[in-house]
Amino acid sequence: MKIAIFGSGGVGGYFGARLAQHGHEVHFIARGAHLKAILEKGLRVESFLGDVHIPHAQATDDPAGIGPVDAVLVGVKAWQVPEAAEMTRPLVGERTLVLPLQNGVDAPDQLAAVLGKAHVLGGMCKISAFIAEPGVIRHAGVIPYIALGELDNRRTSRVETLHAALTGAGIEAEIPENIQAAMWGKLTFIAPFSAVGAAVRLPAGAWRHLPPTRALLTEAMQEVVRVGQAQGVPIDERAVQNALAFVDSLGEGVTASMQRDIMEGRPSELEAQVGAIVRRGRERGVPTPANAFLYAVLLPQEQRSRETTDNGR
Repeated sequence: MKIAIFGSGGVGGYFGARLAQHGHEVHFIARGAHLKAILEKGLRVESFLGDVHIPHAQATDDPAGIGPVDAVLVGVKAWQVPEAAEMTRPLVGERTLVLPLQNGVDAPDQLAAVLGKAHVLGGMCKISAFIAEPGVIRHAGVIPYIALGELDNRRTSRVETLHAALTGAGIEAEIPENIQAAMWGKLTFIAPFSAVGAAVRLPAGAWRHLPPTRALLTEAMQEVVRVGQAQGVPIDERAVQNALAFVDSLGEGVTASMQRDIMEGRPSELEAQVGAIVRRGRERGVPTPANAFLYAVLLPQEQRSRETTDNGR
């Protein structure tokens, strides 16, 4: 397949490298020092599942130079999706699939508003990876996984084809019965885990077993489920138990990407994760006091980081 990776950081860089490693024509869209290093030295992935080096990786900051592709994997941060959707236009031909891999549940609608609903799949991933240095992705933990599916949950040949490409590249991938339930199940874990970690400013092992802190985490997860149910998503308390079990399975030093961004003063996915829960809860009349508390605690740092970024300081 001809595949474009829009956003070649930890998420996109890892999955794109695996696909390229197994013979697919992969185009990496990157920028700055990361792009320069990829063009000069190739893209390297350091992983406990085996390192990868794509010495002649095809990389650019101009999607128009690539032309239409079979599939676009969108790996940018959730708050960057609207801009990415506009820049993705030259990559989208008549049969192109666009697979969002963001945390949260807003990306499919944001992409569809620009590119057309017929092109957009539902999707999510699980991975812990980041840019260790320009041109180098470090896969730090979690077995990489992608869920994908049509937004109406039909089992189509085009989804089967992309699924086969992913699994053929050694990526654990699944077409769940209901992609919305899968996305909300991920949100049940990632938003509360990221927010509590950012609030306490410590890795998982330092707080996940403390009864008051775990109670806050659990209540925030339960609120996500209740908001999802109010939107008609088939999700129940099992999502909370699965999320808590996943939290307990993580290494002592694990932190979420949103937590790291907040702690390091960068713009984060606060709005797309916790903010989305509070906003959607308000729209549906579902109380979200735990998430509202976490959002209020983290919002000042988020606003400061964005002001700093906007001002170029």
